[in-house]
Amino acid sequence: MMNNIYRTLQERLDLYSFGFPRSESGEDILLLKKLFSEEEAGIFLMLTPRLETAEEIIKRTGVASPGLADKLEDMALRGLLFRLNRNGIRRYGAIPFMHGLVEFRINNLDKELSGMLDNYFEKTFNRNIAENASLFLRVVPINRDVVFEHHVAAFDDASHILKNSGIIAVADCTCRKKAGITETSCGKPLETCFMFGSMAEYYIENGIGRRVEYDEAVSILRRAQEAGLVTQPSTSQNPAGMCSCCGDCCGVLGAIKKFPAPAELVFSNYQSSVDDSLCISCGACVEICPMEAITLSAAGPAVVDLKRCIGCGLCSMKCPSDAIRLAQKAEDKKRSVPADTREQMTLMAKQRGLIK
Repeated sequence: MMNNIYRTLQERLDLYSFGFPRSESGEDILLLKKLFSEEEAGIFLMLTPRLETAEEIIKRTGVASPGLADKLEDMALRGLLFRLNRNGIRRYGAIPFMHGLVEFRINNLDKELSGMLDNYFEKTFNRNIAENASLFLRVVPINRDVVFEHHVAAFDDASHILKNSGIIAVADCTCRKKAGITETSCGKPLETCFMFGSMAEYYIENGIGRRVEYDEAVSILRRAQEAGLVTQPSTSQNPAGMCSCCGDCCGVLGAIKKFPAPAELVFSNYQSSVDDSLCISCGACVEICPMEAITLSAAGPAVVDLKRCIGCGLCSMKCPSDAIRLAQKAEDKKRSVPADTREQMTLMAKQRGLIK
């Protein structure tokens, strides 16, 4: 009975976002048993992504569950589901494995869980990430370095996203915190990930993030970029969050970096270009590139491998001679950003073959 309910839970989670694919060697079930008791697995399976009160859940499912409201709140506090509190009315909903179970457990990461996550990602989950990364997070450039042929769209401007996001929460990066626990961290700043709106409220209420105003958020963003972190909001014109990622620890960038053509796996409308006459062959761009997309040629100037360049602009920021710049891709190479999270998740479900 126990293994059956965890298998059912795995299959349910596999329907959401990146999914939660079955592992041939059983890491998926071991992870779920680490996160959920058998009773909690059953409660999660009563939920859908649509937010409901405990009373609405009982009415819809027809399952009598004494003390359900208290159990839901306990699970929400431990990052096992989502909660929205409006006017004293608490509604709960199911969450994906990522973004969800992985990130919401940041205050409860230990060495065992961190190792289990690393094992599952490496053996099973990284391929799901690579196949769907472009519809999860997108790369936005450091706008002051872009060579504009047209005005950059507001949803490609990180400062505009922050200014128009309503409530802002900042949290530690789960990926780098996990890497720190397993002693594999790159050492870059931790408190760099932003959540907006109702997601920000959840982070603040659960004590996994703190509220910040626009000016502080911009300062955190700039420090993250200067440290060599890639700005990545969710792939929506109205994103629920914005991460600052590295190629070493990040679940998304770390996964696509292992593939030969990361540029084909990310959502980015920009790429780097080198002016050979200005390049002094200092190697600053080579050192900071998170995708190892830049090398120094035998003749000296830097060379960008456009199959690996994700258009983040870190190289341009670090170039002391202004030899490397970001430019917008050709019109036939550009992609349109989904309007909102609903469209984003619908497109991902279509891409994964879950809906037509």
